[in-house]
Amino acid sequence: MPELSDYLILGAILFSLSVAGIFLNRKNVIVLLMSIELMLLAVNMNFIAFSHFLNNIEGQVFVFFILTVAAAEAAIGLAILVVLFRNRRSINVEELDTLKG
Repeated sequence: MPELSDYLILGAILFSLSVAGIFLNRKNVIVLLMSIELMLLAVNMNFIAFSHFLNNIEGQVFVFFILTVAAAEAAIGLAILVVLFRNRRSINVEELDTLKG
């Protein structure tokens, strides 16, 4: 049976991988969005692990709210990305530094 520390270590590894993905790859917007989603999933895993080991359902309720916010963020972020790609023909972050109408 896995212990709480196993889940927390796995969550910390996923969180640190997502932070590394944000800092190491600042050129591709899709990788940045995926890193943010991975960060949210690592936090969700910690919430569920604490909720399970403390026999409390509040952590799982927080996970539902975080997942709905993450789904909305992903949908809006990808919609903005599609519009930017249609206008500029690039998803490079360095080329998207100006917001002209």
